[in-house]
Amino acid sequence: MKRYFILFLLLIIVGYSNAQTEVATDAQSPKQFGITRVEADSIFDKVKKLPKESQIAIALIKNGETRFYGIHRKNDSIFSIDNHEKVFEIGSISKVFTSTMLAQFVLEDKVKLTDAINDYLPISFKDDQRVTFQSLANHTSGLPRLPTNLVLDFIHRNNPYAEYDEIKLKTYLKDTMNLAEGIAPGQFEYSNLGAGLLGYTLSQIEKTDYQTLLQNRITNKYGMEHTTADRSEVGALLVPGRNGGTIVPNWDLAILVGAGGIVSSTEDLTKFALAQFDSANAEMVLTRTKTADMKEDTGVGLGWFIYKTDTGQTLHTHDGGTGGYTASMIIDCENKNGVIVLSNVSALGLGTDKINKLSGSLLRTLGDYK
Repeated sequence: MKRYFILFLLLIIVGYSNAQTEVATDAQSPKQFGITRVEADSIFDKVKKLPKESQIAIALIKNGETRFYGIHRKNDSIFSIDNHEKVFEIGSISKVFTSTMLAQFVLEDKVKLTDAINDYLPISFKDDQRVTFQSLANHTSGLPRLPTNLVLDFIHRNNPYAEYDEIKLKTYLKDTMNLAEGIAPGQFEYSNLGAGLLGYTLSQIEKTDYQTLLQNRITNKYGMEHTTADRSEVGALLVPGRNGGTIVPNWDLAILVGAGGIVSSTEDLTKFALAQFDSANAEMVLTRTKTADMKEDTGVGLGWFIYKTDTGQTLHTHDGGTGGYTASMIIDCENKNGVIVLSNVSALGLGTDKINKLSGSLLRTLGDYK
């Protein structure tokens, strides 16, 4: 754990040392995109100090109607752009997609949420420790955030998961796995390993790879043409990831792809959000059903985090971050409102907090959210 903490500090230091924080000039022309002055001011307030060449893609959904807007910081100015088809890494928002596929398996009676994944994998788990599908989707499995045999060091900092293959995952499960170390059974403990293991298990059940599973079960179904776990499919639509304004390598999640390996656009994620608003869509309803508590006003569904606002709305949210990108998604299914923000601002550098705050700020322009 100490090694991870030191690496994280190194990455943060690298990110901040490369960052450029000059205040940009507001050169927006938001009216042509249907963006109000209040919304434009909220955006500018959060992005004016982002590094140069930062690009933000935004989708605003109000009463089921969508508006797209984009900004690009170039030199010392911020310009309005149309980038709703541009593709970004969405990081941990991928977990919601993995959990949606789990919901499909449950509704098709392929598995039960309470089933142990042990019974579906030809792997001997250390000490026969058993892990359920639900516990992987809601982060109560007791698995650590990362497997202990995933080497995090300075050499691999630009693509830390790339060499973590199936052999290493199986070795961890067989020889090292230790559930609930330092936490109570059933306690929430965020785990990239758990979500990655869930995606791997579903792929094994279906006898295919995660990309094919994603394509067959979600992207084809909802018409998400630029959502994929294979970056080669999107070509020039992919916006280069940046840390402090400097282009950085994309992340390859390898065998843990289900935890954060998807790329997408605001156009595609809006289709996914609108599908959530359909109360007859059983798979979406199942993912949003609370399965565990985190604290008094926060719960977890399958993938989604669930928040109750002071004004009584129920919000389903997830953020995502990688070495070159930060993303955020918030939906209010009852009122059919939502905010999606994708960016090429590194989660390891200056600005990621501003992207997350931007989502909340924009949501408040859509209704009475406190």
